Amino acid sequence: MEQDLAHKRPYLLGSLIAGISYPASWMFLPLDGGLFAMLWKMAAVGFLVPFALRRHHEGEFILLAIMLAFYALGDALIELSMIAGALAFAAGHIVAIVIYLRHRRVSPALSQKMLAVTVLLATPVIAYFLPPTRDEGIQVAAYSVILAAMAAMAWSSNFPRYRVGLGAILFVISDLLIFAELGPLAESEAAALAIWYLYYFGVLMIAVGVAQTLVKRGHFSRGEERD
Repeated sequence: MEQDLAHKRPYLLGSLIAGISYPASWMFLPLDGGLFAMLWKMAAVGFLVPFALRRHHEGEFILLAIMLAFYALGDALIELSMIAGALAFAAGHIVAIVIYLRHRRVSPALSQKMLAVTVLLATPVIAYFLPPTRDEGIQVAAYSVILAAMAAMAWSSNFPRYRVGLGAILFVISDLLIFAELGPLAESEAAALAIWYLYYFGVLMIAVGVAQTLVKRGHFSRGEERD
């Protein structure tokens, strides 16, 4: 099975290897990690960029690759500056919103609408109260507005909800844990591990879910809704 994955989807395999193994760098490398740790981290999502472009180089596949590239860039920049990293992730979220807007779900159920609205409204509020200071709360809440919009639009899109929508929710939870590390989880050793794997597998679910659905629908056509 590994040989088949390596042959048919080598970039996906590379992403999985880098993403699953990345926390090992915390044990084997210095605390600051250095350039090697940064490249190791970037490779997890970075390998998903050529994965998105392997079959198609047009339409939503380009947007998906740009989104993933911003996320990979954010993975590196956040090690240098929280603000620079947040800007890169915010840019990725905006591209993701564009993709989801182009694939809106027609006549979603009331429960689907309510969950999307809850995510949109609750995420910035929760984020605001996690850091220890008001200024930090305002900063993370401002970023969380874009994060929440991305997740709400993912859940409201006609991409598979339990891959793309759920992946976006995992992304939100991961970021909220990052904000909690500034305050109530500052002493938690498990938080960093949860943050990474929630984020990585969330992005992986989004990338694979969007790419596979676009292929099934034929390049960048909207196609039929799928659950």
